[in-house]
Amino acid sequence: MTVNVKEVFDSMTYGPAPESSAEAMAWIKEKDGKFGHFINGEFTSPAKGFATRNPATGEELAIISQAGKAEVNKAVSAARAAFPKWSKTKGHERAKVLYAIARLLQKHARLFAVLETLDNGKPIRESRDIDIPLVARHFYFHAGMAQLMESELPEAEAIGVCGQVIPWNFPLLMLAWKIAPAIATGNTVVLKPAEYTSLTALLFAEICVEADVPKGVINIVTGDGKTGEAIVTHEDVDKVAFTGSTSVGRRIREATAGQGKSLTLELGGKSPYIVFEDADIDSAIEGLVDAIWFNQGQVCCAGSRLLVQEGIAEEFYARLRKRMASLRIGDPLDKCIDVGAIVDPVQLETITNLVKTHGGDGEVYHAPCDMPVEGCFYPPTLITDLHSASPLMQEEIFGPVLCATTFRTPSEAVQLANNTRYGLAATLWTENINLALDIAPKLVAGVVWVNATNLFDAAAGFGGRRESGMGREGGWEGLAAYTKPKTTAKKLAPVAPIAAPKSPVVDGLDRTAKFYIGGKQARPDGGYSKPVYGPKGHLLGHVGIGNRKDIRNAVEAAHKAAGWAKTTGHLRAQILYYIAENLSARAEEFAARLGEMQPKSKKHSGKAEVEATISRLFTYAAWADKYDGQAHGVPIRGVALAMKEPVGVIGALCPDEAPLLGAISVMAPAIAMGNTAILCASQAFPLAATDFYQVLETSDVPAGVVSIVTGDHADLGKTLADHMDVDAVWSFSSTPDLTATLEAASASNLKRTWLNQGQARDWFGKDGEGREFLGHATEVKNIWVPYGE
Repeated sequence: MTVNVKEVFDSMTYGPAPESSAEAMAWIKEKDGKFGHFINGEFTSPAKGFATRNPATGEELAIISQAGKAEVNKAVSAARAAFPKWSKTKGHERAKVLYAIARLLQKHARLFAVLETLDNGKPIRESRDIDIPLVARHFYFHAGMAQLMESELPEAEAIGVCGQVIPWNFPLLMLAWKIAPAIATGNTVVLKPAEYTSLTALLFAEICVEADVPKGVINIVTGDGKTGEAIVTHEDVDKVAFTGSTSVGRRIREATAGQGKSLTLELGGKSPYIVFEDADIDSAIEGLVDAIWFNQGQVCCAGSRLLVQEGIAEEFYARLRKRMASLRIGDPLDKCIDVGAIVDPVQLETITNLVKTHGGDGEVYHAPCDMPVEGCFYPPTLITDLHSASPLMQEEIFGPVLCATTFRTPSEAVQLANNTRYGLAATLWTENINLALDIAPKLVAGVVWVNATNLFDAAAGFGGRRESGMGREGGWEGLAAYTKPKTTAKKLAPVAPIAAPKSPVVDGLDRTAKFYIGGKQARPDGGYSKPVYGPKGHLLGHVGIGNRKDIRNAVEAAHKAAGWAKTTGHLRAQILYYIAENLSARAEEFAARLGEMQPKSKKHSGKAEVEATISRLFTYAAWADKYDGQAHGVPIRGVALAMKEPVGVIGALCPDEAPLLGAISVMAPAIAMGNTAILCASQAFPLAATDFYQVLETSDVPAGVVSIVTGDHADLGKTLADHMDVDAVWSFSSTPDLTATLEAASASNLKRTWLNQGQARDWFGKDGEGREFLGHATEVKNIWVPYGE
C-alpha cells in the first residue's frame, strides 16, 4: 500500500489522550465526598449543603457545606483577630509565606489542574498550561511585593479584613488574584468560592496549612449567593472584592453604601475584537479561537464582538467557519479537546435562550462538530450581520457565541467598539503599528491587546471601566486596592454658614455671584439665590442655588470639552502655572475676601490660604507632565504598557473648610490629568470659588474644562451621583450622612467614588495633595504589544 504523506496530514484526526482523574477522585473520597469550611486554620465538620457536579457528565463529585451567618461571623471574627499581628508582621516574613504557597501550588499542580477541570468543565490543557501556572505566578509575584512594601510603599498600610467573592469561570485563578495581594500587603481574608466550583479552593485551604499560614489570615467559607451577601455586608469587613456579573456588582455597590468599605469590582464585559484589512488573517483567526472559545467563552473579557473591516469580511468569515468546523468538543479531560463543557445546566439554558430569541437579528452558524450525548455542551457559534443595537451585540452571553458586524474606517471601528456600557478589554489586529498605537488609546477599556488576546500576568493590572467595574488586580496598580494611606483619622465636624444677623451691614451695590458653566457666567436655572454673610454681620453678596438642570448643563459642557484629555501634559502644566500667576496678581484681594467670609483662624490666615493655593497649583502643574505610566515586565517577548488615562467627567463636592485651597486641591489634580471637573463650591463660604472663576476666565482654560456651581451639597451631590454621563464623584463635604446617598446613587452606572467618609483632611498639610489625588484622577490601561513576527 502506497502512503501519501500529504493525504495523511490532510485527513488524520486526533486520537484520544485522556488524563486520569484517579488522584483527584481519591482526594475527594479521602474526605468521604463531604467538605466543611476552612476557618481559623482548621476545617469544620461537613454540614448540610449542596452537590457539586462534573458538568461534562452530570455526575455528583461532592457535597459542599452551606455557610450561614453563624459561619460567616466565625470566619470574620477569626480574620479580625489575626489582623493586628499579621499586618505588623515584617514584609519578609509575609513574603516567605506567599513563597511557600507558590511552591506548594507547583508541587501539586497536576492535582489542582485535574480537580479544576472536573469541577468546572474547562479543557485539561487550559487548566494545566494556563490557569495553574498563572496561580503560582501570582503568589510568586506578590511574595516580592510583600518583600518590597516597606521600602517602596512606606506611606501605605493594610486596610483590614477583606471579604472576597469569586466566580466559577476561573475558580483557582480568581482566588489567587484576590488572596495574593491581600495577604501580601498585610490584610486578612474571608473568601467565598462560587457555588458551582468550590473544590480547588478547599484544596488550596489544605496547602495553606502546609505553608504554615497563620491561623485566621485566610478563611474560606462555601455557599450560595446568600453567603456572599453575608460577607460583603458584614459590619466588620473593611474591604470587599468581587468578580462576577455587573448586575450583582451593582447590588453590592448599593448594599455596601455608607458602610465605609473599600470596594473592588471586576464585572462583565462585551469586548470588541477588531480586525483591520491589513491584518494577518490566519493569525487573527487563531487569536479569535482563544478570544471566544477559550474556556467555552465563559470569560468576562472574551472577544465576543467581532468587528471586521468590510473589505475582508467575507473572506474572513469563510476562513473562520472552516476553522470552527475543525474544533473538537468533548470530554474536558481529553488533552486533544478544544472546547469543554458549560459549567452548569442553568448557564447552558441561558446561552441557548439568548441565541434562540435574538439569533434572528443576524445569520447563525453553528460549527458542525460532533457533540457529546450527555453533559452541558454548546457548539461554537458565529452570528454575522448583526446591527450594533442588537441585544447579542450589547449583552454578555458568557458562552461560546461570537457576534459579528463590519466597519469601513478606523474611526467607525472605534465608535462601534466603544458603543457599549462595558469597558473591560479589547483586541485589535493590524500589521500597521502606527494604526495600532493610534487606535489603542481611543478604546474605552482597561486592557488592550495588539495582535494577541487573553494575555494575563501578575505584573500587569487587570480591570475595567464603565460598568465593567472599578479598581485593578495585579501589578503595582493592584496594590492600591488593598492598601490605604497612613493617616490618623479625625471626624469632620459640619461647617455651617454664617447665620443672618438681626441687622445686617450692607456696603455698596448688590453683588450676586453667578455660576461658571461652559466658560461663561450663568444664572441659576431655578432663579433662586441666597445671601452670604460675614462673621461681623456684613452682607457679602448672594449666590445661586443650583439644581438638577444646572448640573445637566455643566455635564454637557464638560463632555464638549473632551478634547482636554488629548492635550499634552506640558500644555496642561502651562495653564495651571498661568492660573497660579493670575491668582498671585490678585492675592491681596482673595486674602481679604477669605478674611471677610470666615471666622478668624488661629492656624491659617486668608493670606496663608492664598499662598498655599498658589503652591498647590504649582504642585499639579509640576505633576501634569510627570505622572508617568510604566512598562511592565511581563513574561512574553513583548511589553505591557501601563498608560495612565483621565477618568473623564469628575463631579466634586468641595471642602466646606478652606474654601479656596480645598476647591483648588480638588480641581487641580483633576484637570492636570486631563479630566473635566464640575465643582460644587463650599456651602459655608461659596464666594471664594465664585470669585475664582474670574481667574479661570483670564487663564486660557478651555470652556467646559471647569464648571462651578453653588448650592446644597446633598442635592447637587445626589444629582451628580445619579447622572449617567458623570464618570466619578468626589466628596469632601462636611454635610452629615452624605456618603451612603452618594455611594448608593453611583450604582446607576457604577461610577467611581472617592468620599471622605465623614473624616477630616488637613488641606494645608501633606494629606491635602500628592499621589493619592493623582491616583483617583486616573485610570490605568494596560496595552500589550508583542514583539516580532
